[in-house]
Amino acid sequence: MTARMNPLQPRMKAASTILPDVAKGIQTMIGAIYKSGAPRATLEFVHLRASQINGCGPCIDSGWRGAKKAGESDERLHNVVAWRHTPYFSDAERAALALAESMTRLADREDPVPDAVWEEAARHHDEKSLAAIVSFIALTNLFNRLNVATGVVAAGEQWG
Repeated sequence: MTARMNPLQPRMKAASTILPDVAKGIQTMIGAIYKSGAPRATLEFVHLRASQINGCGPCIDSGWRGAKKAGESDERLHNVVAWRHTPYFSDAERAALALAESMTRLADREDPVPDAVWEEAARHHDEKSLAAIVSFIALTNLFNRLNVATGVVAAGEQWG
């Protein structure tokens, strides 16, 4: 198998420009997630972690920028990739990051989202916040798949 000739050349225009009604639906979903009361930092961290796992340059780029705009420190942003091995995250954030990893790596294990991972997330987040976190992880995985498949590059056209 060979790599793409030019991975910095998109395969097509961003799907959001081709299907603007889908993009509007996604924007509505993002608005509902942000209005849920879930901690903004937690949402930004799960978005960034899922995007790191999936290798989605545009989402990693927009993710750290959004988190920075929301007031996150460089120290925490640089350590999302190694959240288990750094002291910069609360127990609630760690629980959400573990959930993000499980939901993103569904095919990697027989029990993709183990009860222990779910229960720890539920212990730290009320039902409304947990619904927002789960929705944002799922939506991030959608963005990642659209961007990676079509070859969208960071700082170029992208969903969102």
